[in-house]
Amino acid sequence: MTMANAGPGGELRRPDGSPVRVLVVDDEPTLAELLSMALRYEGWEVRSAGDGQAAVRTARDFRPDAVVLDMMLPDLDGLEVLRRLRGETPEVPVLFLTAKDSVEDRIAGLTAGGDDYVTKPFSLEEVVARLRGLMRRTGRSPMRTGSELVVGDLTLDEDSHEVRRGGHLVTLTATEFELLRYLMRNPRRVLSKSQILDRVWNYDFGGQANVVELYISYLRKKIDAGRNPMIHTMRGAGYVLKPAD
Repeated sequence: MTMANAGPGGELRRPDGSPVRVLVVDDEPTLAELLSMALRYEGWEVRSAGDGQAAVRTARDFRPDAVVLDMMLPDLDGLEVLRRLRGETPEVPVLFLTAKDSVEDRIAGLTAGGDDYVTKPFSLEEVVARLRGLMRRTGRSPMRTGSELVVGDLTLDEDSHEVRRGGHLVTLTATEFELLRYLMRNPRRVLSKSQILDRVWNYDFGGQANVVELYISYLRKKIDAGRNPMIHTMRGAGYVLKPAD
């Protein structure tokens, strides 16, 4: 199996700018981890479950935007898991993983409410592509596509490089823009200085991590000045951007 080619921060996102949530249900730990890695590489938030009971419990708490569901689980049949998931979240799109290549199994899954399927062995790129298509096609999940990131009243257009807070245009330098983009692609997630250095500056400054502090202060003056703050320092951990209170 091969890793997905699409870059991080895929364009499918929730309305508040937070990552799409995907639940992976498979009793093969190695396969579940490979799938989870590929989906996280897209910038999506992923949780996994190794059996049907755990899948139903996790879905109740996680509220996924899509589910990758193995047909053959150790405790419950995949169709039974689907029935229970749909009892909780009637419209969540489901992508079946099936080792069986018979038309009957596929039709059974789809008519039970499964939205699509892939047959093992499959490529990780195929799973990512099918999930993207499912979420766009069903229109059931609360998300948007395109070049605009939105967190609270802050918007960033990745094509035009326009940034607005409360509708007012904010002028940023190229580095400030990249830093804000990284923060906005990971809303409510604490990002360490080393993570920020690696993703925004593309190499490790070593002892010069104060460059992150410096640019965070620049951003705060432009984004938060005179407004309820969105950029917060988590002492000893890093920085987090979230909608203003």
